[in-house]
Amino acid sequence: GSGGFRKRKHDNFPHGQRREEKENVNPSSALMTSFKSFQLELDTRHDKYERLVKLSRDITIESKRTIFLLHRFTSAPNGEDILNESEVKLDAVRRKIKQVAQELIGEDMYQFHRAISPGLQEYVEAVSFQYFIKTRSLISVEEINKQLIFTAEDREETTNTTSNSHDKQPHTWSLKVTPVDYLLGVADLTGELMRLCISSVGNGDIDTPFELSQFLRQIYDGFTFIGNTGPYEVSKKLYTLKQSLAKVENACYTLKVRGSEIPKHMLADVFSTKTELIDQDEGLS
Repeated sequence: GSGGFRKRKHDNFPHGQRREEKENVNPSSALMTSFKSFQLELDTRHDKYERLVKLSRDITIESKRTIFLLHRFTSAPNGEDILNESEVKLDAVRRKIKQVAQELIGEDMYQFHRAISPGLQEYVEAVSFQYFIKTRSLISVEEINKQLIFTAEDREETTNTTSNSHDKQPHTWSLKVTPVDYLLGVADLTGELMRLCISSVGNGDIDTPFELSQFLRQIYDGFTFIGNTGPYEVSKKLYTLKQSLAKVENACYTLKVRGSEIPKHMLADVFSTKTELIDQDEGLS
């Protein structure tokens, strides 16, 4: 009634008595053995989670470097060299993903999904960007997962000389990109395609922006079918995708209406100015 703190129940016991109770606990009892096994399991799971976070960070960094390299495709004198170098970088990323697959052997991937999801999204973005430059189309999630099946041709020899037919089989690891990670990676791809449109206009390429506009419109229509019924992360990406589409369509409009009266080397400046105006209008609204 006086408004003071209520005395906790365990405060009624002297500290000496609680200390004696701790000393009287049998460390070899079944209860303590169970809790020690729980502690070991949780520590092992936590260490694995931290290793996966580090691998995901490395995958993200290498995938971003691949994307930066692919943006040089439009200005490079020999684009084939850029594609070959990007393939080497993606192979290095897949080796990191192989380590992730090895860490997840015998584990439920969805328990560690938050640790590896950022890296997988960035990898999907890099692979789909390279695939679009090569084929002018969107890579499927099935095609991505086919590239994430790893086989160890040479197994390490063990001291045990006896081996059965199962031991002679090569190790196989696989990691499947989830549909959500695929959709989020494709949504991020639209931003890279918008930047590709800017660089193409700067290089005097008039056809690529119209191809990108049609391609982005198809992706946007596909995402609108999902709408708010899909995961929350996917619906958040829809606004950014719409921004990228508007900028590319604005570039196509500028090229169609004023392309004949503006020199090619000035088209990129005009387009950049238009893009800044769009961003300001969206910020005010």
